[in-house]
Amino acid sequence: MMKSKKEIRKFKDLFITLTWILISFQSAVSQKWNKGQKYDVAAFYWPDFHYDPRLEFIFTDKVGEWQTIYNARPKDFVERQPRVPLWGYQDESDPKVMDKEINAAVTHGINVFIFDWYWYDDKPLLESCLDSGFLKANHNRMKFYIMWANHDATSYWDPKDVMKNQVYWTGRVDTAVFHTIVTRMINKYFNQPSYYKVDGKPVFSIYELNNFIKGLGGVKAAKRALDYFREKVATAGFPGLYLQAILWSAIPDSLSADSLDINSQDEVLQYFGFNSFTNYTWAHLVGPAGDYDKWANAATAYWKKYSNFSIPYFPDVSVGWDNNPRYPPSVKTGYITNPTPNKFKTYLIKVKQYVDDHPNQPRLITINAWNEWSEGSYLEPDTLYKMAYLDAVKEVFGKKQ
Repeated sequence: MMKSKKEIRKFKDLFITLTWILISFQSAVSQKWNKGQKYDVAAFYWPDFHYDPRLEFIFTDKVGEWQTIYNARPKDFVERQPRVPLWGYQDESDPKVMDKEINAAVTHGINVFIFDWYWYDDKPLLESCLDSGFLKANHNRMKFYIMWANHDATSYWDPKDVMKNQVYWTGRVDTAVFHTIVTRMINKYFNQPSYYKVDGKPVFSIYELNNFIKGLGGVKAAKRALDYFREKVATAGFPGLYLQAILWSAIPDSLSADSLDINSQDEVLQYFGFNSFTNYTWAHLVGPAGDYDKWANAATAYWKKYSNFSIPYFPDVSVGWDNNPRYPPSVKTGYITNPTPNKFKTYLIKVKQYVDDHPNQPRLITINAWNEWSEGSYLEPDTLYKMAYLDAVKEVFGKKQ
């Protein structure tokens, strides 16, 4: 006997309610490990330290970007290269390796990984780190969420060809491909009990808003795409989508070219309905060169401006910067000197104070990065400082807080 539309709708509503109750219960259970820690400390995770067949033309040693790291050499008498990982050149797609990383993170006050996530030529790239490593490890001890790194894949990753500025794959997607990505996010990741949520809403971060707009064919089409994303997340049983932007020059200063009276990055973020924003690295704000303190002070001076935006700003702290390993021996780029753990700790204290001074928003801060070895910004232990950067995080944000 065929049910009426009213009965079908009633059943659907009941199903969504029960799904949301189950998700909330799973989320609460998985958060037990976090009892006693008041802050969410999220480290960006660059997932290219494992073999991905699509990148073998760059990393012929089949170890991902570790090849770039152990081949690095100093460009002058001051630069410290190569950086040598204390744990060795491990495969992050191995759940045993990821267990070790997760344990080091959660015991030092880092309770969230933000995974850089890529989609090129109608398929994902570097996803094995998350799928085979993190999700098959004992990952319920911490949270994770995804930053869609929708920039073009270029020869910036390839030291032998970096100066060619060659585009291997574009990061732009059209509407149909974006709908595929939405489905993948909801079905594969958002339903994970360890997926990071704010008020039950899964957090999803977009790295390059400009590229997103261009791929979708314009501002209004991009807005419709994000509205579609929200609709699908709600249909899946969540109370909504928590959309986060990465703020730098990839977010336009205005949308006046599209006959819209929008004349600031703040208004742009409001137009698209972003819930919050953060930075990926201080290098996006201030040219990286010279002493760490000078660079850090210039970057954190932006916090006051960003705190006046209409949506919450989650401040970032960078460990350091030196992307010379990605360039040939004849090319030297600007890098940060004296990025010591003690100096890093100074700015962790400042970012904690910022969060305390903004009690009406989630207690989230971001750190660049867990493992940006090729850019000289990593919390993972090396042979010089060992666990000192992680110890700094623990001293400021550990469970004693």
